[in-house]
Amino acid sequence: MLYLYDGPLNVATILKEWYEQEASSNYGAYISFVGTVRSEDNIEGLSFDIYEPILNSWFDAWQKKAAAKGAIIKMAHSRGDVMLHESSYIAAVFSPKRRVALELIDEFVEDFKASAPIWKYDLRGEKRVYALERSTAIKGSGLLK
Repeated sequence: MLYLYDGPLNVATILKEWYEQEASSNYGAYISFVGTVRSEDNIEGLSFDIYEPILNSWFDAWQKKAAAKGAIIKMAHSRGDVMLHESSYIAAVFSPKRRVALELIDEFVEDFKASAPIWKYDLRGEKRVYALERSTAIKGSGLLK
């Protein structure tokens, strides 16, 4: 359950939809994480590029890991521009037990930052500038020598 949206995420709508989708699924825990673009370095917002084939593969592996614990993961992310104080990322775990959900959301969000093929750019005026200082290299990426 990976959802990609153009522009900022409507947090209230997405979280409500996810809750309603799983309301009768007998999960005892629903834990969400919302990422918001914050003001730093005089940016006006962020812009995102996504390589969907790798993102889908990465997310499918996480769904299998969650399923082994009786849980599911949902994720939404923005493509394109997201301005200050708008959301670009939402993740949620539904599980029978709270401990499973708490542990999975933490692991998932941390691995997302380290492994998801999403490139972040600062918005400054009319320019998109790659946010190198605030980006994390994807495991195994780099130039071949």
